Amino acid sequence: MNLFADIRALVVDRLAALAADGTIPDGLDTANVAVEPPRDPAHGDMATNAAMVLAKPAGMKPRDIADALAARLADDPRIALAEVAGPGFLNIRLADGVWQDLVRQVLRDDSYGRSDMGAGEKVNVEFVSVNPTGPMHLGHVRNAAFGDALASLLDYAGHEVTREYYINDGGAQVDVLARSVYLRYLEAHGREVRFEDGTYPGDYLVAVGEALKAEVGDAYVDQNEDVWLKHVREFSTDRMMQVIKDDLAALGVVMDNYFSEKSLYGTGKIEGAIESLRDKGLIYKGTLEPPKGKVPEDWEPREQTLFRSTAHGDDVDRPIMKSDGTWTYFAPDIAYHHDKLERGFTQLIDVLGADHGGYVKRMKAAVSAMSDGQVPLDVKLIQLVKLYKNGEPFKMSKRAGTFVTLADVVDMVGPDVTRFHMLTRKNDAPLDFDFDKVTEQSKDNPVFYVQYAHARVQSVLRKAAEEGIDTETATLAEVDLSGLTHESELALAKKLAEWPRLVEIAARTHEPHRVAFYLYELASELHALWNKGNEDHSLRFLQEGDAAATQAKIALPRAAAIVISAGLGILGVTPVDEMR
Repeated sequence: MNLFADIRALVVDRLAALAADGTIPDGLDTANVAVEPPRDPAHGDMATNAAMVLAKPAGMKPRDIADALAARLADDPRIALAEVAGPGFLNIRLADGVWQDLVRQVLRDDSYGRSDMGAGEKVNVEFVSVNPTGPMHLGHVRNAAFGDALASLLDYAGHEVTREYYINDGGAQVDVLARSVYLRYLEAHGREVRFEDGTYPGDYLVAVGEALKAEVGDAYVDQNEDVWLKHVREFSTDRMMQVIKDDLAALGVVMDNYFSEKSLYGTGKIEGAIESLRDKGLIYKGTLEPPKGKVPEDWEPREQTLFRSTAHGDDVDRPIMKSDGTWTYFAPDIAYHHDKLERGFTQLIDVLGADHGGYVKRMKAAVSAMSDGQVPLDVKLIQLVKLYKNGEPFKMSKRAGTFVTLADVVDMVGPDVTRFHMLTRKNDAPLDFDFDKVTEQSKDNPVFYVQYAHARVQSVLRKAAEEGIDTETATLAEVDLSGLTHESELALAKKLAEWPRLVEIAARTHEPHRVAFYLYELASELHALWNKGNEDHSLRFLQEGDAAATQAKIALPRAAAIVISAGLGILGVTPVDEMR
């Protein structure tokens, strides 16, 4: 049930009736007619722009259309009042019974808020994709929380979603990892070692070196690199990927697929992807213009193999092959996305760090070219996270040697607090993570405030059950709710009505932070109603000596708890039944 969609359907139906009797022209396009919450709740429960968007094509004044539409809407029993405002906006107030029925619907339908908007569309969400050279650090935490929540949101909205991790195991960094592990291996044999610049000195590799010793003994001691590099590279990558998988599991993230960059080499996949672009006339030999700004002294024009990415919206064409005949880093990226297309995904989402801003246009151009513009690629850039404690920049003990790890953060505050807080800002806005604020018990801490709302409802249900009152959801769905008429009760019901609409908007825009924002607003309405009950006993959820009245009162917060639980589920956060 999507009440906003239902009322929009009513508006469109009444517009059709106006066209049928000649009040407005026939055949008007109503695609841009919207019904949404008004900016000011004092203006009504909903507002429609119908008259404003249809006035020009109808050749009429907006207010004339709005007046006629208001008159037609008034005959529907759900409409308490439809009044024209300003030049032609139409504000709508719904009858109390509509909100009471909505509460009942939430209680009856355990899928309330779910949408079939996605219609089973196959979506690939690639996120995290940390180089397998060390544990996940703080910046990766936000990427993981965002990507996983986005995948859950899209699934909730009816898409078929694959969570994917791209293992960057085909480049020089894995050779550096292997050499660093080899030093730890020698160290495990009692040798003194020195970590040169460009190696990974973190203590997290000590265990990997010891594990390598346990597997091969002293077979690689004092051996040339060509003897051990290939095996140590594979061994080290596997070990580090297990560390990363364990880190993700600690945060509650489980990938559906791990795709190895290495699998693109020597298999014809890169060549095949580039050939598909060549067949479209998009690969050519050419010379690029010098870089903008100060030109490096050693720069010289040279012929390169280029992808004509400007034909698909990029600023400049991009090299795909170096002068020595090896691929640029962009070529395997093209091949990887070509593979996604071949696997049948019709929507691609890449979740990347903020430092990948220069990558966006070229990759979008490649996907557009390979799919003939049929498959959209959305690249979501994740801004940085700054750590604070007591309001001051905070540096933790760095078990990884050079950075704060995901495990450090989760150990201190837990996965639920971590995940929720990482979604309290839009992905492209910087985020402050203050250890004191994310654990304090106050309205200023969104995760506490939302969890507390859910726990309060569970507390009420337990107390009612202790008094012998049937609090089963199915029972509450059938009680008489006609007494829910106070403005604070209706305000909570109206906020519940926004949930299905919010889900579709957040899924369409790929913005899971909207769910976190909504949950905070919903919790605020619930807490406000609770506080009103302290002043007005008729609003208390537990009506002493009146089981029927109590059931009616607790039906509303029970419905709110259902939606809170669903929203937290999308964010990967476990709702709590009591605060500890």
